Amino acid sequence: MSKLLEICADSLASALAAQAGGAHRIELCQNLEQGGTTPSYGLIKAVVTQVHLPVFVLIRPRAGGFEYSAAELAIMQADIEMCRDLGCAGVVLGALDAAGHVAAAACQALIERAGPLGVTFHRAFDACADQARALETIIDLGCQRVLTSGGQASAEAGQAQLATLVAQAAGRLAIMPGAGITAHNIEALATHTGAQEFHASAKRSLPPDPAAGLFATEQWETDAALVAELVARLRA
Repeated sequence: MSKLLEICADSLASALAAQAGGAHRIELCQNLEQGGTTPSYGLIKAVVTQVHLPVFVLIRPRAGGFEYSAAELAIMQADIEMCRDLGCAGVVLGALDAAGHVAAAACQALIERAGPLGVTFHRAFDACADQARALETIIDLGCQRVLTSGGQASAEAGQAQLATLVAQAAGRLAIMPGAGITAHNIEALATHTGAQEFHASAKRSLPPDPAAGLFATEQWETDAALVAELVARLRA
């Protein structure tokens, strides 16, 4: 079975670089430095129009935790409808309750709104109090994959738990390691975890923009060469 690379992109330029490097899927977001939030209508439309890869859109209305109010869930449902209207391939979502368990009813409502779109459960999973229990709930909800670092700061640090999750899933959905994945560790992670899908940003720092003045900030962009190296390592 061929291994798959998903690239997390937060701009049109990054999405195009992911495609040029040979990525298999895009996870589109904005505010990646905050863990990602839902991108704008304009960005989604531009990427779906100009990138010929499956585009999965992050459904996360704000940074921070994953317990959402009724108002926030309504916003998330509206964003999912927008993704359907724009022709996205899937959405990336997750919600927890106050105890740190998957909020099954809230997630079910979001998944129902997604209709035919693919669904990835995102790294809210890494904040779950009991990952084994959470995984069974997510499988019952009908998600196709879980993006996770195994509950650690990086996938490399969480690789033992990732292997456990792959074994528990037993092909019922994909466990997709993400967080800190580079060309230096992706082969070992594939070997040690048994995962078939991997998530990375493959980004590089951009030179400072002298015209930004007081509003200068650190900026990152996906690098096609880094993507290509990751893809090559997965094929090795």
